[in-house]
Amino acid sequence: MELIAEKREKLGKASKSLKKTGLVPAVIFGKGLESQSITVSQAAVEKAYNEGGETTVIDIKIGNDTEKVLFKELQEDPLTGKIIHAGFYKPNLKEKTEAQVPVEVIGEEDNEFLKKGEAIVLILANEIAVEALPMDLPHAFTIDVSNMQIGDTITAAQLSYDTSKVSLVDLEAEDMVIKLDKIEEQVEEEVAVSEEEALEKIEATEETAAEEGEEGEEKKEKKEEK
Repeated sequence: MELIAEKREKLGKASKSLKKTGLVPAVIFGKGLESQSITVSQAAVEKAYNEGGETTVIDIKIGNDTEKVLFKELQEDPLTGKIIHAGFYKPNLKEKTEAQVPVEVIGEEDNEFLKKGEAIVLILANEIAVEALPMDLPHAFTIDVSNMQIGDTITAAQLSYDTSKVSLVDLEAEDMVIKLDKIEEQVEEEVAVSEEEALEKIEATEETAAEEGEEGEEKKEKKEEK
């Protein structure tokens, strides 16, 4: 995956006019490196990010030079959601780095329980922290739920990845990542319980009022006798 960029000489307010030309400001930075200000095609940045995410090494070509980088920081327009600034991190390709890898669920449309509305997929980890060399980072952890039964779970140990190159940072082997859980039909029961409770309260109120009425009559009769 490659992006064509140009060095950005004018900084600050001048960057705001770039969107009119279909470009966005960006910066390349890294540990112990001097940052480089560049401009890249907004459409190309969107496409690269949608296809590779934050764990795919991409090439940024600036003139005759090529930098291998990862998406690290993005700023989006709050109204349109489009990328308005991109940050690219240049890692040491020989050193392991940490990254958040997204969990992607597929096969929902083929699962009989999901199609009938009898179950729901509980995603217990939307992203999983891993450590690996930049070129070995997985794009995503893809989990197929098409043949899962209600109550089935997928643990970290069942994820598909190259364990010789990638290690999980926070999860233990037995930790659950997703579960196919049954949808409980509790609405009618709750309504019934609520109605019973309401009737009980009404009856209790009527009994209390009746008792208080009887006590009042007794007191009145005693006063008249005196």
